[in-house]
Amino acid sequence: MGRIKLLMVKKTAKTLLQGEHSFNTDFDHNKRLLQDTMPSKPIRNKVAGYISRLMKAQNKPIKVKPKPVEEEVL
Repeated sequence: MGRIKLLMVKKTAKTLLQGEHSFNTDFDHNKRLLQDTMPSKPIRNKVAGYISRLMKAQNKPIKVKPKPVEEEVL
């Protein structure tokens, strides 16, 4: 089980994703992009991790299970 993120972290991450930043799935890259905007290291790490998680979920293909074919009994 994962940890529950603060609402502040979620709102900040979603606001930053709508901006003109070039975030991707790499945590270290996202952390470097946030270095100028966020002086607090713990908050910056949490937001960068949450952005990485959102980007991974966004790029993940949706799996569709095929429905089993029912055979008719004669």
